[in-house]
Amino acid sequence: MIVHRPNWERKMRIKAWTRGQKDSLFYIEAPPKDRGNGTLKKGREMWMYNPKINRVIKVPPSMMSQSWMGSDFSNNDLAKSDSLLADYTHTIAGTETHDGLTVYLIKSMPKPEAPVIWGMQQLKIREDLIWLSQEFFDEDLVPVKIMTTLEIQMLGGKLYPKVWRMRKVDEENKYTELNYMSLAFKTDLPDSLFTLTSLRKARR
Repeated sequence: MIVHRPNWERKMRIKAWTRGQKDSLFYIEAPPKDRGNGTLKKGREMWMYNPKINRVIKVPPSMMSQSWMGSDFSNNDLAKSDSLLADYTHTIAGTETHDGLTVYLIKSMPKPEAPVIWGMQQLKIREDLIWLSQEFFDEDLVPVKIMTTLEIQMLGGKLYPKVWRMRKVDEENKYTELNYMSLAFKTDLPDSLFTLTSLRKARR
């Protein structure tokens, strides 16, 4: 993960496991000063582990909009990965093409009383299910930030978005890039991996 700013750049190496859309575990491998920091997501709850104080902290709702590890991704981006399906109504607003394939332009509006912070999301998803972009709008339907796919490659035996970029709409020179170095698709991740005990262990 690269956090880019006009006058500096910060790089981190992350190892992560995800199971479905509800469970995930993130572990910082480098740089040394961040090594051992971890984040666990179970459903819509989130915990963070700081090895320097050897403490697990549950992330309260008031902190969900804050930056994750100083990046352009928020805690909310990680915790509510299933929210897009559960809390929004989707319509196809149009189509375009990308590399000769049809791209569906999808407009996602929050359901009444849904516990979400975005007034609308707009997606571009290719016919082969490659996610090309996701744009986030506030309650006044003003665009706030956008995540785009910059590179698509074969990873783990599947065609996959290799490089993502998240940035605010009005700040092109301030962004966070996720570059997948390797990817493995497995179906047998144990329940014990997605626990607070596992979060504390820097054994991975």
